[in-house]
Amino acid sequence: MSFSTGPPFTHGAPPKALATTAILLCNLGTPDAPTAPALRRYLGEFLSDGRVVEIPKALWWLILHGIILRIRPKKSAAKYASVWLPDGSPLKVWTQKQAVMLGGYLGQRGHPVEVRYAMRYGNPSIASQLDQLKADGVNRVLILPAYPQYSGTTTASVFDAVYTWAARVRRIPEFRFVNNYHDDAGYIAALADSIRRHWQKNGQADKLVMSFHGVPERTRTLGDSYHCECHKTARLLAENLGLAPDRWQLTFQSRFGKAKWLEPYTEPTLVKLAQAGLKSVDLVCPGFTGDCLETLEEISMEARHAFLEAGGTGFSYIDCLNDSPQWMAALSELSIRHMGGWPTTLPTDRQALLDTCARARALGAPQ
Repeated sequence: MSFSTGPPFTHGAPPKALATTAILLCNLGTPDAPTAPALRRYLGEFLSDGRVVEIPKALWWLILHGIILRIRPKKSAAKYASVWLPDGSPLKVWTQKQAVMLGGYLGQRGHPVEVRYAMRYGNPSIASQLDQLKADGVNRVLILPAYPQYSGTTTASVFDAVYTWAARVRRIPEFRFVNNYHDDAGYIAALADSIRRHWQKNGQADKLVMSFHGVPERTRTLGDSYHCECHKTARLLAENLGLAPDRWQLTFQSRFGKAKWLEPYTEPTLVKLAQAGLKSVDLVCPGFTGDCLETLEEISMEARHAFLEAGGTGFSYIDCLNDSPQWMAALSELSIRHMGGWPTTLPTDRQALLDTCARARALGAPQ
């Protein structure tokens, strides 16, 4: 097995960057453009991940390449086009902005660490960003998924990509991984604040629906903690908001295929609520930290239409956390806790640096 070459290691050499600690904010991914060819590449990578689709590879290969990648890209491209922004897909725009802002918040708090973002599928890839961080002299990396609730289909897949990159690298940086933050007090408070601000501006609907991304039901029985963590987030958020049990509802969206997924499903639930006489709903997606196709098109467009068609009269979609100051402050606090014990700045004692270099030369390091 061959290993990739990196910057040469020189004993006693001072780090190249201001800080040798970095954070890599990882999100799911997005196509490069709202076109069928771009969607075919993206979906091909996404749906080939064994963490995402857990059925025999040979059978799935036939289904994926024989049916799905022939039909789905064109339909998906039209959906992406309906929410595409001048700077790219909403998911990429918000993730990039969050990375920049997180670096700023950390710097203000005395932790001038490098913060970059990467996509599990698509660009910029996790491998390419780790390559660049290593080339820049970073030797400690906090892997921070944009998923508050842990799932093998998302969080674990991000970690897989890091492990795969590390398997071909000779000198591996020190890694730490954030598994989840579904019950983090700052995260819950930021969600509650965004909902209260929406209510102050638009009034409060008859019911608050909290829609999380769905996963196959079998993942729950196989030991995935996602279902439990979604319910805990919803409970804590409802308690923070002071909502009685009959004033809120948890649902799961984005079902794919014919297998049973976590229930209740979002759109059918909304239809039943409207048919039962409920007139208005506010809908929030706590599991998405930035707006994307699944929130802007699936919820704010399709789910809205289904609820109103079924007899509802008021539907309000509440934006994701995006660049909310409360969320950025909470994310910076979360990051600082997980970097605990790691140096985030260079030593300021010049003599100490000179002494270190002298000891290195005594051991045979190049002059």
